[in-house]
Amino acid sequence: MFVVTGATGNVGRSLVQTLAAMGAQVTATSRGISDADVPESVRCTQADLVDPESLRPVFDGADALFLQSGGPSAHLLSPQDILDVAKAGGVGRVVLLSSQGVATRPHSASLGDLGRSIEDAVQQSGMDWTILRPGGFNSNAYAWVESVRARRTAAAPFADIGLPTIDPDDIAEVAATALREDGHAGRMYELTGPALSTPRQRAEAIADALGEPVRFIEQTRDEAHAQMLRFMPEPVVETTLSILGEPTPAEQRISPDVERLLGCEPRTFADWAQRHIAAFR
Repeated sequence: MFVVTGATGNVGRSLVQTLAAMGAQVTATSRGISDADVPESVRCTQADLVDPESLRPVFDGADALFLQSGGPSAHLLSPQDILDVAKAGGVGRVVLLSSQGVATRPHSASLGDLGRSIEDAVQQSGMDWTILRPGGFNSNAYAWVESVRARRTAAAPFADIGLPTIDPDDIAEVAATALREDGHAGRMYELTGPALSTPRQRAEAIADALGEPVRFIEQTRDEAHAQMLRFMPEPVVETTLSILGEPTPAEQRISPDVERLLGCEPRTFADWAQRHIAAFR
């Protein structure tokens, strides 16, 4: 049985659907999950990674765990306690959704130090482990939903700086592979899209999918900083803006790992936009 934490997120939701379509037995969990969030064959249980004891009934009888690294609540997690509860429930394999920034921003308190502590706990857990380090998600474009719907505009800083953002569905398929197949224990995979894309190009791809113009507005760094503070802590905002505006060569590198693991090229941003365009109409 596979346990998927963060099962209502962009990666977790896709992973639950992928595993269920393969006929796997799946338990999906998040703080506010309900039966409406999962396929009919999937068991869902509300639990909170911040409270490891709430996970005991989730892990009971489980074989493998997909552990998302907590997102905005990551600093509140006790990864060792989560993993201890998982092992007590029978889990022998864990796939961690980490971040590329653990490697590329090792001195960032929000990405490097915090992400490394979670990765270290997984590596020292005594379980078979695989760590996934994706870069930016294509689904971050959901931040434009309101402005595209209301005004057909999309605003972002650093209009012409490209990053190889990745489709969450590709991350989910890699996670399903690592959960179900042998040969991935002790491996770290860097996950990117197939090409660099800029914020301006991503807005154009949404316009193409809509069949209507979308006006791109380039924000200043200060404007973007103020906007991002509404939903991110200050250290995360600063690190994110540094990645977006001054990416390192490693952050712009196209990784071969998705194609090597799945046997096909990762999906493009334009493909993501076509599949999710209903959200922007």
